[in-house]
Amino acid sequence: MPRNPRLRVLFSIMKLSVSLRYSELRLLKEVSAQLLKRGISTFHSRLCKNDGLFLVHPAVSQALAENRPVVALESTIITHGMPYPHNLSTAKAVEAIVRTEGAIPATVGLLQGRVHVGLSSEELDYLARSKTSLKVSRRDLPYAISKGLCGGTTVSGTMIAAHRAGIHVFVTGGVGGVHRDGENSMDISADLTELGRTPIAVVSAGVKSILDIGRTLEYLETQGVCVATFGSSMNFPAFFSPESGFTSPYHVNNAEEAADLIAGNLSLGLQSGLLLAVPIPKEHAAAGQQIENAIQAALAEANVKGIRGRDLTPFILQKVNELTRGKSLQANIALIHNNARVGSQIACALSKRMQKKTWTPSAPHAKEREKDLDSQPNIVVIGGVNVDFIAKGKTDKLVFGQTNRGSVCQSFGGVGKNLADSLSRMGQRPLFISAIGTDSHSDAVLNYCRHMNTSGVSVLKEQRTATYCAVITKSGDLSLGLGDMDIHQQITEQYVSQFEEKLSTASLMCLDGNIPVSTINYVCSVAKKHAVPVWYEPTDSDKACKPFLSDSWKALGYTSPNLAELCTMNKALGLPTPAVLPSSVEEVLSCAMALARPLLDHLQCVVVTLGAMGVLLCGEHNAGSVDLQPRRGTRKGRLCAVHYSALAQTAAEIVNVSGAGDSLAGGILAGMFQSRDTHSCVRMGLLAARLSLASPHPVCTTLTTDSVDPNKVQPPQSWPQPNLLWMEE
Repeated sequence: MPRNPRLRVLFSIMKLSVSLRYSELRLLKEVSAQLLKRGISTFHSRLCKNDGLFLVHPAVSQALAENRPVVALESTIITHGMPYPHNLSTAKAVEAIVRTEGAIPATVGLLQGRVHVGLSSEELDYLARSKTSLKVSRRDLPYAISKGLCGGTTVSGTMIAAHRAGIHVFVTGGVGGVHRDGENSMDISADLTELGRTPIAVVSAGVKSILDIGRTLEYLETQGVCVATFGSSMNFPAFFSPESGFTSPYHVNNAEEAADLIAGNLSLGLQSGLLLAVPIPKEHAAAGQQIENAIQAALAEANVKGIRGRDLTPFILQKVNELTRGKSLQANIALIHNNARVGSQIACALSKRMQKKTWTPSAPHAKEREKDLDSQPNIVVIGGVNVDFIAKGKTDKLVFGQTNRGSVCQSFGGVGKNLADSLSRMGQRPLFISAIGTDSHSDAVLNYCRHMNTSGVSVLKEQRTATYCAVITKSGDLSLGLGDMDIHQQITEQYVSQFEEKLSTASLMCLDGNIPVSTINYVCSVAKKHAVPVWYEPTDSDKACKPFLSDSWKALGYTSPNLAELCTMNKALGLPTPAVLPSSVEEVLSCAMALARPLLDHLQCVVVTLGAMGVLLCGEHNAGSVDLQPRRGTRKGRLCAVHYSALAQTAAEIVNVSGAGDSLAGGILAGMFQSRDTHSCVRMGLLAARLSLASPHPVCTTLTTDSVDPNKVQPPQSWPQPNLLWMEE
């Protein structure tokens, strides 16, 4: 939320037109779905192309961070395994079954050259309807990614993505194997070699019945893959039939025993997977002989037509479905549903083991799991996230009580979110801890923040996502603002304490003033105990005092108030403050230095944001500026203040001021973690703030490290010389 009281209204009043807004959102969702169906990339999707090749859905990421059960699902069954609309209804039904059993579904697919672990409803629909989707196995991933293609991931491709995300259990229909006459053709599915080198538990109905099951089991043994039938029988199932004529080396009676097996495999650090073969329920098993006859007839026809390789399986399945008049399709769907139930139960049992810490993953696996959750340096941001609405009139005076002509736009803000957003776009990977509701805004928030690590964002039932709405005039003056921020009080000490291990080992913690005082006190106590520096972003004048109501403020290392917020901090400490804030540059600098001085008895640096006047850094002198690097021990140098002028920007160039201060702080922090000198850090912050002011979003979506690198980007005029001022000791 902007600090300027005029701009604070800029993000509130949308509640006056909420019914219109909801209809617009529904229309936007429909348009987005149509664009996706046509393979048209949106502006946001084009901006995100450098965010990484693997995208983990926020719901999946959060569940993994909390050790909750997650089940990976493949997508070739959607793109190549069933006709439309059976493929889409089956995919959604399987996800629903996984959720009903208490786990989080993570359907894996390839969209525009990026591997998605967890798909939205629109993305599922797109893959189900697509006529050009590629079938993506291990060998196909590099090509599909380089060409920006879409596709369904096979067992092999899904295992790779699931393992990278840190998912242990993967549910599919049936795995590939050694093809009939494979001893001559050497046609062996990549699923088998993947099982031999990727530690994922694959839950399937055995091996597809069109394959050479005996040779497949022999090949799995050669690859070192542990195979076990789920249930009391040792019979190895053959997809449509609970019996194949072959036996499994082992069996597990229930989900708990299966979880034991997976835990043992992970604890040993074996880099091979597990195959858990689940017999199809007897009530759904089609007559074995009827389906076997149909398979033989389909194989003969495929041989005559020269169909082989990756095209053989979908041809056989479709042909068998025709010959059995749909019975094989019904059986196929039934076994997939059953596998989803069993796999979810296994994932839940395994999750309980992980939460009880009755086993420890091997070091290689742990490092792989934490790759997306942890990065160096380890930054944690705790604060609010809002859906912001701006209603801008087309006249300088708005008339209340009637409809005014204007425009309405939506963006995503919140001080904590803006800090985490800007740091993420500038090469860092902070963990963002916040809270959102389960309303129409929550999915939009998580989707917008997909480039961020939102595994710490709690999605709360029966709560509303924070919204900040404003009506402004044509000239930008705030007429009315409304804010619904109650959910920020749910970022409680109890919730944040779940992340204490990450807090205690962090390189830096950032707090905004939206969170409760008790949470701030808790985080400051952890910071003090483990010597972790804390950056406090006060948010507004009313909230700036929160750490200063107790000795918690002494654990802070940095804060970035404006002059009014700095006054509030001093008042909370019982110190005198000016009755009226000064207006001239000289008086403003003098006042800011006097107010910052008491805080420097404990803080490393006070960054006073001065709007159009620039920014004033107050702290220990080092090399002609203020030392930004965390201090170890007592202060040795003299205290000083350095004034940096703002970059020139016309009123016509300024679109949105709600995130400029947060972008400034983000740029300074990014520079600090790149070990840049103080001048460069501040210039990065000023460039980030300039981009924010010219963007409709609080944090500019084109923000990158290069776009704010002072060695690569020059302002319209040369950099003004910073002004060094000495402070009284």
